[in-house]
Amino acid sequence: MTGITYGYARVSSQEQNTARQLSAIRAFGVAEKNIIVEKQSGKNFQRPLYLALVRRLRSGDTLVVKSIDRLGRNYAEILEQWAFITKERKSAIVVLDMPLLDTRQGRDLTGTLIADIVLQLLSYVAQTERENIRQRQAEGIAEAQARGVRFGPERKALPEEFTVLAERWQRGEVSSRKAAGRLGVSYQTFLRRAKEYINT
Repeated sequence: MTGITYGYARVSSQEQNTARQLSAIRAFGVAEKNIIVEKQSGKNFQRPLYLALVRRLRSGDTLVVKSIDRLGRNYAEILEQWAFITKERKSAIVVLDMPLLDTRQGRDLTGTLIADIVLQLLSYVAQTERENIRQRQAEGIAEAQARGVRFGPERKALPEEFTVLAERWQRGEVSSRKAAGRLGVSYQTFLRRAKEYINT
């Protein structure tokens, strides 16, 4: 008995359009009643419609997606889901944008091996790119800070009286709390800014 072919389309927000995904899935021959559309982030697989779809999958069924990132963005979890669907559920997966990722019955051992290798490679590339992005961000922030660029919300300008009070505080003539009260800021803010002023 031939299994059921399901289509799964996903976008991250209500504003995004699924038209291209749906067009490709329909062109593959998936019946409209078997197409599931979900508008939710792909950061993990805790998505109600996706989870319900996976529970429906049986041996011989096929899950069709336009591209691998429509399944999700976390490649470690994609590998886990891939193994669960193909080995536990004994269903096939077809990724339309990448013909090598097609595990339908009838493919030989080499085809299955290639699909697994491609998945592992995608996982490695995605993880490496995430690490490179984080490293570039850290380097960019460090370089900007070295140039004196400050991050975070814009600092509130302090009244002209601040410099006088900061110098009086340094000489022990006024407490940080009293100075802060005069300026209308918290004493922690006064202390931080006073130390910066004195050390420049």
